[in-house]
Amino acid sequence: MYITERYWGEYLGGTDDSLTLLDYLAAKGKEVIPLGEIFADFGAERLEGDFQCPRESLVYEDDQGYEMAIDCAVDFITDLAALLLECKVSGSLDTAGLEMDTDLETIRIPAGEEELAVVRDALDAFVADPLGCSLADLVPEEDLREMAALCGELRKELFGA
Repeated sequence: MYITERYWGEYLGGTDDSLTLLDYLAAKGKEVIPLGEIFADFGAERLEGDFQCPRESLVYEDDQGYEMAIDCAVDFITDLAALLLECKVSGSLDTAGLEMDTDLETIRIPAGEEELAVVRDALDAFVADPLGCSLADLVPEEDLREMAALCGELRKELFGA
């Protein structure tokens, strides 16, 4: 997979929030999950575009009625950006390559211009000010700067210059 060679690992795809997102995608049991549906299921509209320091977690309810939370919205948006890039490059996500627990071989995440603008704006904000995000209290400054640089490269690949 393209993103596992370039982006997926320690900073992107390597957090508990990443596992929550992958579990969510697997549990949907659908080969096509639009980005707008992902945003709606997690209540991303409540953040009003602020993925840097939101006042609340992103939460979805699983099929058994349990609430599953993503505590760092920056993780959510950066992981989604990487998954969107994989879909752009390869056409879909290889679920085995992401070690997802699902019978589906691939999942595709189509996105409209409005949803892509949300991702682009959130990446721009993080790249411009990585120390201004909620992760700054949890992650060393050097690591945040490395993550921001990686996200800057990811943003260029996903959206162009």
